[in-house]
Amino acid sequence: MGKVTVITSGKGGTGKSTVTAGLGAALVRRGDRVLVIDCDAGMRGIDLMLGVSGELVFDIADIISGNCSPARAIYPCKTVPELYILPAPQNIRDEISPSVMKQLVEVLKGHYDHILIDCPAGIGAGFEASAAPADRAVLVTNPEPLSVRGCDKVRRQLQNYDIKDISLIINKFNERKFRKMDAYEDLDAVIDEAGARLLGIVPEDMIAANSSQKGLPIEGRIPAAFALDRIASRLDGIYVSLLIGQ
Repeated sequence: MGKVTVITSGKGGTGKSTVTAGLGAALVRRGDRVLVIDCDAGMRGIDLMLGVSGELVFDIADIISGNCSPARAIYPCKTVPELYILPAPQNIRDEISPSVMKQLVEVLKGHYDHILIDCPAGIGAGFEASAAPADRAVLVTNPEPLSVRGCDKVRRQLQNYDIKDISLIINKFNERKFRKMDAYEDLDAVIDEAGARLLGIVPEDMIAANSSQKGLPIEGRIPAAFALDRIASRLDGIYVSLLIGQ
């Protein structure tokens, strides 16, 4: 059965969805079959990042309402074979309940090595539905106080859902900007405040950001792809160094 990972953050703008899409592609490069579920009803964006927005007819709400089978609402990413997306509803009124989400994912996870759930930032109905079926959670934060504080709040909420395996990705890291901001002594202080073990650090990378906006996978010899490949290895249980640039 596939491993179900909810990817979330304490505030918007951390690059959580970009990380989710990038991790999906990185896991496929490791030979995994991956489904990304977008749970951000009314604000869906993973379909754009994976280049399938023009093909969408059905979404997760159509499965629940009986308008289509699960297979018809799951779309292959043409640029990354073995990467699939289940889009969020366009209308926030069609948010899925936690119990129904759990039942649906239980059926789907037999067909994939990994299911990544892109969870809305903050805490609310979408967050509850995203967390309900998860085996583990990944928190995405930027190395700045407001983002880290929100991350700590979400971590505590995840623990209320009995999710014990919670890890941290520090995204959009730029050492020069980090030192200039002078909010933390070092990255250890960021990790301590977030309260989760570090899974990886994704450097600020404009090429990766532009790729996502154009519906292209984050790949090739660029810093973000390198970091995401290493994080994907850790998600698969393979130890690799946490050092930036290695």
